[in-house]
Amino acid sequence: MTIDNTLRPRIVATRTLPDTALARLRTVGDVWVSPHDRPLSPSELGRAVAGATAVVTMLSDRIDAAVLAAASSGLRIVANTAVGYDNLDVRAIARHGAVVTNTPGVLTDATADLTLALLLAGTRRVAEGDRLVRSGAAWTWDVSFMLGTGLQDKRLGVIGMGHIGRAVARRAAAFGMEIVNSSRRDSRPEALSLPVGLDELLETSDVVSVHCPLTSQTRHLIDAVALEHMKPSAFLINTARGAVVDEAALAQALSTGTIAGAGLDVYENEPDVHPGLRTLDNVVLAPHLGSATVGTRARMAELAADNVVAVLCGRDAITPVSVP
Repeated sequence: MTIDNTLRPRIVATRTLPDTALARLRTVGDVWVSPHDRPLSPSELGRAVAGATAVVTMLSDRIDAAVLAAASSGLRIVANTAVGYDNLDVRAIARHGAVVTNTPGVLTDATADLTLALLLAGTRRVAEGDRLVRSGAAWTWDVSFMLGTGLQDKRLGVIGMGHIGRAVARRAAAFGMEIVNSSRRDSRPEALSLPVGLDELLETSDVVSVHCPLTSQTRHLIDAVALEHMKPSAFLINTARGAVVDEAALAQALSTGTIAGAGLDVYENEPDVHPGLRTLDNVVLAPHLGSATVGTRARMAELAADNVVAVLCGRDAITPVSVP
């Protein structure tokens, strides 16, 4: 099936996309790209989707029933430029008659690399050391100066053994770590990792790394009680979704020594970060850099565009999201 160029679909991109992705979209429709270098407000989103056949969204775009009320019945696809899709009301979009797609697979390695970067930055106090040197304060090397924690023979607990969790496990094994995992869904067998219950994972791991999706069951999965179960010497890493971790509880745990440190790339209310976290030396804070490589972001946008092209040409979506 081909598109009738006399009736060009309207395709909305809520943020600027790489030229390669835009070129693919323009083969099947007229593309409107938001002129704003920021997330659109709900009212702006509503105006943008009016008359749209396809919408390419970012994880900061909330597409719910209120926004969909402004969309025409001709909306056929919402293509999320992310693996997670907790920003989309998948059921409401399906009721509207549109398919939802995401971008799994293409950002696995980039996010796994960033996870290890946060792990090393925290356990070896790299970010803290950087701040010390930049401050101009006097320092001198001695055998007890800024001691961190080595990874060899330490246990890494992976919560959510999907593609990214498995990639992190493989990288951590190269550092000599023992890997255990806890997953709410069946995962592919992983020779490097031993499945255990969540309580055991929290109680025995030297580093806990979060890689599960955000759902009603996983929201604040890591709360004050979970943090109390962790070792006082343990580190928490989160490159999944911010709301899986209770930020207020984490700030309290870090300030009181309940756990030793943390590395975060995601937050409950991005771009806002709990003020208690920003003042602590034992937490590394990154601005959602998990997929932030030139190649990865381009492939994500291209996959979102390819999903739009497939649907508008009457084919099945490449990476559809199942309706729960």
